[in-house]
Amino acid sequence: MEVKILSAKFDIDNAHQIEVAKSHGAYQTLEKLFSMAPEDVTNEVKDSGLRGRGGAGFPAGVKWGFLPKDLDKPTYLAVNSDESEPATFKDRYILVKDPHLLIEGIIICCYAIDCHDAYIYIRGEYTSQVKGLQRAIDEAYEAGYLGETVNGHDFRLDVTVHRGAGAYVCGEETALLESIEGKKGQPRSKPPFPAVVGLYDCPTIINNVQTIASLPFIIQEGADAYKAHGTEKSTGTHLFGISGHVEKPGMYELPLGLPLMEVLEKVAGGVWKGRQLKGVIPGGSSTPVLTAEEAKTVNLDYESMAEHKTMFGSGGIVVLDETVDMVKLVENLIYFYHHESCGQCTPCREGLGWMLKIVKKIIAGEGTMADIDLLVELCDNIEMKTVCVLSAACTMPVRSYLNKFRDEFEAYVTDAAS
Repeated sequence: MEVKILSAKFDIDNAHQIEVAKSHGAYQTLEKLFSMAPEDVTNEVKDSGLRGRGGAGFPAGVKWGFLPKDLDKPTYLAVNSDESEPATFKDRYILVKDPHLLIEGIIICCYAIDCHDAYIYIRGEYTSQVKGLQRAIDEAYEAGYLGETVNGHDFRLDVTVHRGAGAYVCGEETALLESIEGKKGQPRSKPPFPAVVGLYDCPTIINNVQTIASLPFIIQEGADAYKAHGTEKSTGTHLFGISGHVEKPGMYELPLGLPLMEVLEKVAGGVWKGRQLKGVIPGGSSTPVLTAEEAKTVNLDYESMAEHKTMFGSGGIVVLDETVDMVKLVENLIYFYHHESCGQCTPCREGLGWMLKIVKKIIAGEGTMADIDLLVELCDNIEMKTVCVLSAACTMPVRSYLNKFRDEFEAYVTDAAS
């Protein structure tokens, strides 16, 4: 069931070192790359159907095509390695196990979009990971894969690692750009979009680590080889981080489109300790929860998730067994997003704090049925009323818990009353 494309070198000792990586195929795409026209590289990525792996799922090649033509400004690439979404750890595996795959992908993207300066924005908490990534970049410079003449060709490319300071909101692409520029990490109003006015007011492409790391296979093997995995609209493979109440949590590379329950049972070993499944968070904490019944009919692709009124997200799957208190889970979830709000927008800054107070009141046995209704109303009044989607990242899942597990919220009220 597993397919080794992104994870092909994960089990090879010292594959993070350039000589070991090269002995297993690293940087072999570059000769083919420089024999292609940049627009042909973009078209190959478009044909592959590769969608952004940061959560939104927007087609990568199409995004590249938004760059303005013949603009007298430099183009930048910003690689999003902030990875602060709870339950998400796929990019960390690439950074630790195969950083040269990411660097090779950066070279491919930059050649395609005529970019000569790339930035990797990495999560501030990734202390050891940033050191390993910088070592790999230094090795690539020494080997001639970065610098004034990439792989001996007349193409300059410099890559800079920029460490964040531990702010979840900087995973939002425009807040990421603000942070790189040395400003407070707050999202910008859009439009204009980064492809037109991005880093330093120049055209900028922002792609996730896993998106960029998928490029070497696509260029080396071709779009059709990539489309051989997955579904018609959700092509290729994805790194799924499966955690929570399963027998075999871990990182698995799987083709898109597989039934969720088949993956949980055959790959992750099923729900642990012989317990019953209660729910599944399908793509990181910001995605609406699936009930055990819904999980039986959903597939691991963008379209199936949308049909079930949730999202594919980052592929961070969290399995919840029968012992989970959904009300306390919601308290924890709201606390995180309230803490991580940048404070720019009133509905987010004030509303999430209000929601947290209400849930705490309910858990303390002081809540009423009206408080539960008020939570639903607050979700409706906060969601999509802000500059970025951080507030929605809280309200969408909270609403799903209120709708699907309302009896647990009501039990806190009735038990206290009795």
